[in-house]
Amino acid sequence: MPHRRVAPGERRGRRSGDPLENRIVCEGFRGTWWRLDPPPLERRTVVLADGQLDALTAARAHLGNPGELLVVARERVDETLYKELRRFSEGRPARPGRIWLTTSGSAGRPRLLAHTLSSLTTLAAPPAPHRWLLPYSPGTYAWWQLVALSLAFPGQDLVTAPGPRPDQWLPVALAEGVDAVSATPSFWRLALASADPGLAEFRPRQITLGGEPVDQPLLDRLRGVFPSARITWIYASTEAGACVVVHDGKAGFPVEWLERTDSTKPGLRVRDGQLYVRPVHGADGVPEWIATSDRAEFVGGRVVLSGRLGQDQLNVGGLRLSAGQVRDVLLAHPDVHWARVFARTAPFVGSVVAAEVVSDASEGELVSWCTNRLPGHAVPRFFTALDTVPLTTTLKSHLNKAARRNG
Repeated sequence: MPHRRVAPGERRGRRSGDPLENRIVCEGFRGTWWRLDPPPLERRTVVLADGQLDALTAARAHLGNPGELLVVARERVDETLYKELRRFSEGRPARPGRIWLTTSGSAGRPRLLAHTLSSLTTLAAPPAPHRWLLPYSPGTYAWWQLVALSLAFPGQDLVTAPGPRPDQWLPVALAEGVDAVSATPSFWRLALASADPGLAEFRPRQITLGGEPVDQPLLDRLRGVFPSARITWIYASTEAGACVVVHDGKAGFPVEWLERTDSTKPGLRVRDGQLYVRPVHGADGVPEWIATSDRAEFVGGRVVLSGRLGQDQLNVGGLRLSAGQVRDVLLAHPDVHWARVFARTAPFVGSVVAAEVVSDASEGELVSWCTNRLPGHAVPRFFTALDTVPLTTTLKSHLNKAARRNG
């Protein structure tokens, strides 16, 4: 379908105080939530979505429906997740009004967790009107946050992204007047690495980052490319909901936010290098304090998350080091767009540091850069150049890899 280019912030048609008047642009559908006209849901509905329109229609049908809903993109359903969906559908007491989400399974078997539209809508006051790009896989926590926002507040339009590459979503974003994007840091690394000329025309007013740790070089690059945008980083999970929201353009969050006693705000604490959170918008049945398994470090008055505990540590010649710290050094290079650091097995020493990069710099330049900033055993000895940033269906990069054999 051809697109008529809309200036950022322009609104089409009648705008009222009813969120169902928010506009949806998705896979040939152009209209409001009202026009989706969904069929009624069953008592317990599982939607294996073949596209965004299937998922959005199911979300619309859930409004005012006492039943339960689980939405997941069909492409994400492997054998393990299929078994979980079977368990969900069979022989379990009903939980009226619940929206079920699947965890990623990165720490084991995927789990199903129950939310409500209320727990997924984390804003207390109506936000400024925006036309949001919706790039996330249907049914994920980040997807539901945007959908719940649009269902709860007027002026929150949604434009679905045809794909994660900038040549897929930028033409649609420009044509439809998108002025806000919520996506992962890896999504933006892919966009910035592409040097797509459309980025120079794109003028978002809001950029929201979540799903992965964010480093200062990426924040600085986004600020340089989009100087008029407010840049927000959100720390959230399916289990805990949104727990940290930062707008100041700095990596991490202020140490003063730790050990807050205000029960209306998520609690934060660090114990033995691990971040713990006390959710306010968490899933049903979660404990009061959740161990996140995310490594927390104190840097210049900030709490910075550098990687996953148990997955971030490398052993090189009997010396332990953090893959995240090596990755941060690489990402600080102005010509490195993305990096993944891991151990590679090697004769005599057992293992050495290796890296995959998306970079315009030569291997020699990267070795020199790291040598001047890291101890000798932490300098990568092998580099593999990738053509593009690898993304999963949830717009993330798997930053931890098992040790590889040399050769």
